[in-house]
Amino acid sequence: MLSALFRSALPKYGRVVLPAQASVRNMSSSDGPASPYATLAVSRPAESVTHVELHRPKKLNAMNKAFWREMVECFNEIADDQDCRVVVVSGAGKMFTAGIDLMDMAGDMLQPEGDDTARISWNVRKLIARYQETFSVIEKCPKPVVVAVHGACIGGGVDLITACDIRLCTQDAWFQVKEVDIGLAADVGTLQRLPKVIGSRSLVNELALTARKMYADEAKSSGLVSRVFPDKEAMMAGALEMAGEMAARSPVAVQGTKLNLLYSRDHSVAEGLDYMATWNMSMLQTQDVMKAAQAAMEKRSPKEALFSKL
Repeated sequence: MLSALFRSALPKYGRVVLPAQASVRNMSSSDGPASPYATLAVSRPAESVTHVELHRPKKLNAMNKAFWREMVECFNEIADDQDCRVVVVSGAGKMFTAGIDLMDMAGDMLQPEGDDTARISWNVRKLIARYQETFSVIEKCPKPVVVAVHGACIGGGVDLITACDIRLCTQDAWFQVKEVDIGLAADVGTLQRLPKVIGSRSLVNELALTARKMYADEAKSSGLVSRVFPDKEAMMAGALEMAGEMAARSPVAVQGTKLNLLYSRDHSVAEGLDYMATWNMSMLQTQDVMKAAQAAMEKRSPKEALFSKL
């Protein structure tokens, strides 16, 4: 569905990625989300790059029921879209996201269905698992996902960004694991992924147990983000430039690298090496290796090689 939408709406760019600053203007979605989503604006600002923007700016991009469903639908589409090689995620309006829309979600959270404790608990577990998939689907997507955060990133926003591959932010960004302030333990990814992202277990515990804010400089020094930009425009230009670098390279190499990095994160070195050998025994049998090698021998950038869709 997304591929058809982009093909009908956008020109053919050839192999040249649009200049970053010009593409940032194309990433703007002030007119609201494009069909078929109500909470997301999806666009193709450059060749092979998909931009997914959280788009409830009047509600500070709070995560309502529709959002939790649409993120899964959107990223499942992206995973199968051969015209997409990289994804950039950002937020519209004043901030990245205020987290869960408590007013909209109160019914599901406070009045679960069921005739007795066992059945209520069973249904609550299914509900939580469904919400977990909203962000796990980002991690499962074989395309690299770059998230660009400006302003506040609260609660569910931290769950979201820790499922992404590369995190960028503006100087005015701040992050908050907010759940203990509303009487619950974070249950859709932060407590599982943040310790893998930040090296200090003590810092993770402090953030999760106190709900204190972490600002951009600390986020950079702790490893939560890899780059800090002076403002949103510069950040989006940087995100798009980075996405273009990845999109121009072999999708077999890029997507295989993402999948193996994730596997190695959750397994021993020996298991990771064994998985890598099994992976590459087939993936090395690709024309992309010869195309990249030829470009190197001819002293051309690997970005100048033409790689088939994957």
